[in-house]
Amino acid sequence: MTARFGPAGNSESFAAAGFKSTLQAPAWLAQMGLTAYEYQCGRGVRVSVDSALQLGALAKEHDIALSLHAPYFISLASVDPQKRDNSITYILDSARAVSLMGGDRIVVHPGGLGGRSREEATALAKETLVRAQAALDENGLSGVHICPETMGKINQLGNLDEVLDMCTVDERFYPCIDFGHLNSRTQGEVNSTAAFEQVIDTIKNRLGEERGRCFHVHFSKIAYTAGGEKCHLTFDDDVFGPDPAPLMEVIAARNLAPVVICESAGTQAEDALAMMQLWKQASR
Repeated sequence: MTARFGPAGNSESFAAAGFKSTLQAPAWLAQMGLTAYEYQCGRGVRVSVDSALQLGALAKEHDIALSLHAPYFISLASVDPQKRDNSITYILDSARAVSLMGGDRIVVHPGGLGGRSREEATALAKETLVRAQAALDENGLSGVHICPETMGKINQLGNLDEVLDMCTVDERFYPCIDFGHLNSRTQGEVNSTAAFEQVIDTIKNRLGEERGRCFHVHFSKIAYTAGGEKCHLTFDDDVFGPDPAPLMEVIAARNLAPVVICESAGTQAEDALAMMQLWKQASR
């Protein structure tokens, strides 16, 4: 296995080139030299079976690894039991869709704290994830990896320790490490070789060699305030960071094989390619 790189959804240049259908994305990305794509279902899983199958066939043809971002309204630790039940349904729907596409990873936002302490919210989130994995197993979707994501706002569930704790629920869970989110919620402290190495060492120490090598990555530069994440930026930003170059060097030096998805604001394909080029240079 090797590292793969691609965008979250379609960049502005995709539409500017005259493309209108996501079914055109795999060929376009492959032409750019990219190797991954994250299908966006933040507003709900609305892709048809036929479209999912077509996208999967095209992704396979062009060697594009597909993942899927589950709906934003998932709340693993909600005080409302119905919302937790609904969250399991959203995860199941996401797993069905990505499986049809030939992918095997779904990224899941943990949600809020639900008025609980961080420890209590994490414990409840883990219970919800146990039930979600059981639902996947019962529906023949055991091969889909749930990827809880680190979040960017301080008042959200999902710092690094919490996400790794969630991933101890099942060895099939892979953490989605959003380095821009971590940098935002730590007020700029995850933006150096040493900081990136510490994050990766922590993953390996908590979850083992395999998940410490093949974890999922989201990356973009993100503006933040005292409360954490404010908005996603492009790689042209020179104020907030984080800087992708040191992370690409660490990934190359350690021979890691994450799926790296760029979430830049409108330039996600171009910035994903920039990261891939930095990684290739560091791998020589």
